[in-house]
Amino acid sequence: MEDLRQARRRAVGARETLKHLSQGDAQRVYIARDADDHVTGPVRQQAMDAGVEVVEVESMQILGRACGIDVGAAAAALIGGGESGADH
Repeated sequence: MEDLRQARRRAVGARETLKHLSQGDAQRVYIARDADDHVTGPVRQQAMDAGVEVVEVESMQILGRACGIDVGAAAAALIGGGESGADH
């Protein structure tokens, strides 16, 4: 999840994640295990259909913090070209 923390470009929330999946620029999707299935189900399905890796995160709170926000997030995505530029 460190790549999500350091990403220049990321989508936060199910709606934004779905938008970027539809546009084809989501590289990896993160889904909180404690989020409601009716929220995360469409994200998971669209990611699988697009062949995008899905990473499960323990909680919405942890995912929100990784995205730099003070509230929980059900889903997030690393957007194409979203690397920090640092050598890994």
